[in-house]
Amino acid sequence: MAIDIDYFLKIVASITADEKVPVVDLIAVQSRDPFKVLVATILSARTKDETTAVAAARLFKKAPTVDALAKLSLNTLEKLIYPVGFYKNKAGFLHALPEALKRFENRVPDSMNDLLSLPGVGRKTANLVLCTAFQKQAICVDTHVHRIMNIWQYVDTTTPEQTEHALRAKLPKNHWLSVNSLLVAFGQSICRPVGPRCDICALEPQCPQYGVTPRKLPMQKVTNQDRQRFISWNVNGLRALEKKGFVDIVGDLNADILAIQETKAQPDQLSDALKNIDGYTSYFNWAQKKGYSGVAVYTKKEPLQVTKGFGHEEFDNEGRVLTLEFPTYYFINIYFPNSGAELKRLTYKLEFNEALHAYLRQLNTNKTLIICGDYNVAHKEIDLKNPKTNVKNAGFTPEERAWMDHFIDSGFLDTFRMFNTEGGNYTWWSYRFNARAKNVGWRIDYFCVDQASQERVLDADILSEIMGSDHCPVSLDFRS
Repeated sequence: MAIDIDYFLKIVASITADEKVPVVDLIAVQSRDPFKVLVATILSARTKDETTAVAAARLFKKAPTVDALAKLSLNTLEKLIYPVGFYKNKAGFLHALPEALKRFENRVPDSMNDLLSLPGVGRKTANLVLCTAFQKQAICVDTHVHRIMNIWQYVDTTTPEQTEHALRAKLPKNHWLSVNSLLVAFGQSICRPVGPRCDICALEPQCPQYGVTPRKLPMQKVTNQDRQRFISWNVNGLRALEKKGFVDIVGDLNADILAIQETKAQPDQLSDALKNIDGYTSYFNWAQKKGYSGVAVYTKKEPLQVTKGFGHEEFDNEGRVLTLEFPTYYFINIYFPNSGAELKRLTYKLEFNEALHAYLRQLNTNKTLIICGDYNVAHKEIDLKNPKTNVKNAGFTPEERAWMDHFIDSGFLDTFRMFNTEGGNYTWWSYRFNARAKNVGWRIDYFCVDQASQERVLDADILSEIMGSDHCPVSLDFRS
């Protein structure tokens, strides 16, 4: 069915009226400076607005002009803009920008072709600068605009660039300048990529909902006091991540419980800042071998009891399991073994899995289980980009996947798949071949709960915008 685009965008404007203004628009209004708009736009790619705003403010204190930017070293730029997504690439673009702007007398150009000649500027960035900095008739199409316009079936396209050209031919010009801001706010708040909130959307009766899997709602309403947010993250070295702003990231995540895997540190190697984050009590389990494995939990609520390991010395000496007991549930943080190169540790991993499974079944006799961590296995073909070429590789062997089948069939739920059954959702990307930018990844990090506790699961998500590790965090919203 054909939608009334004027009506749809009018409703979106009313729905998002109280949402935060996108950071690039805010900088444009506050500064009216094309240079700052361009820089903020480069920083904002694949980065949350809150992170962009903080990084941009830090940068503009040091470099409010092109001339000031030219005086900053590449290393200084990296430190100033961290932790925006792909900060090293973006620092390189910003470092090269002053030289590129010399061709335009140190001014940001106001034409598409000239903008595209600048480092780090693609069509989306160029259009956003033209719209927000120069108020020129341009259509900025980011992933939200592309996705939502296809959900509405206003366009039928496969890439943002195709969407831009389709909208140029079809969208009334009075919407060109505002459509990006509106749909970014709408896409972040209501029409989210994962678990879209169709149940509270005023457009739901008329929306085609093409390709959409709406979020599932619990049977009863839950107050904020009843809702807890749990987050799990393989950090690939806690001390390394500290240098990238881990303590600030913890504050931004604001989890009730944050589980960390692959800390690669023993307690005497950790700073007081890592051990004593404001508002949290921390617990650690570590490997006998330094710089290897290890898990940690930061919790706002004091547990009744904390258990390191699970009673098997041959596995516990690698510091892979930490169990926190609370009045109505056990929270178990696990860093499952990797099968290793040439599957040298496959047998070890399968033995670990079986012993752990027995431990979990024993715990589950009287309380809910929340089992999170890096499972080091992609369960189904949908859980990795290239299943056919990875069948014999660690993390996707038939033996590992069979154990995951057995685990799920024995009475546990993969909470993310309760809300999202689509491909392309990954939690780990190789550092090689620009895999994260291309989204060539694997989903190997999970929150699982026992089936009897299904109604306590309120939401589950993948926080792919959080950088700092080769993994991203995963989250679980849970009724206490």
